[in-house]
Amino acid sequence: MEPLVSIIMPSYNSARTIAQSIDSVLAQSYSNWELLITDDKSNDDTVSLINQYVAKDARIHLFQNTENLGAGGSRNRSIEEANGKYIAFLDSDDLWLANKLAVQINYMLQHQITLSYAWYQKFSDEGDGGCVESKLTVTYQQLLYGNVIGCLTAVYDAEILGKRYMPLIRKRQDMGLWLDILKDIDMAHAIPKVLAKYRVDSGMTQNKLMVLKWQWLFYRQVLNFGIIKSTVCFFVYAIKGFVKYFT
Repeated sequence: MEPLVSIIMPSYNSARTIAQSIDSVLAQSYSNWELLITDDKSNDDTVSLINQYVAKDARIHLFQNTENLGAGGSRNRSIEEANGKYIAFLDSDDLWLANKLAVQINYMLQHQITLSYAWYQKFSDEGDGGCVESKLTVTYQQLLYGNVIGCLTAVYDAEILGKRYMPLIRKRQDMGLWLDILKDIDMAHAIPKVLAKYRVDSGMTQNKLMVLKWQWLFYRQVLNFGIIKSTVCFFVYAIKGFVKYFT
């Protein structure tokens, strides 16, 4: 029997996009999943839309925060409620290809992988963009200098690792979780196939200076690195980002 996969989805004012995201889960060829959506006090029609799906499919569950916690806190709420061997992540503006779970879970079972990720394609309402082809493996030390694990593609084995949660910060929560897991395993492994689609026009993108600010705070406040180590990591991160942006 297929092992249960718990899909973690945070939502906040996602009425424009969440139906497509949920539909991409319903379209999976892999059927043994539960979709755990935690809404972060939306003030649009998001909750109403989710409830329509909850009424139609018993695998979909809605939880609602009493205060706005951000994506990390919302994901953690869903992780608390998860029952699956595997924990997977999909945001309420992104999409999975129909074979995503089937390919990835089969790969993890065959190769006894505890943390995996995959390639993905950028898209917007105007059409598809370029593909992000991540390196095939990444260690803790390598991930410190740049997050190559797209959250919309990541899956970890909670049966082996135990439930792992995201740090309660507004940005870079996913990177914090991957690093926490990579402390306990040799490396994470990528599947060199496009299995998901990352939306770039949802209003969630930030300017580059804000990205750099959050990355610095991540090194200092989440990983608790000293000034020297934070500076080295930040410098390498910034250079890699500069090269990626202009190549």
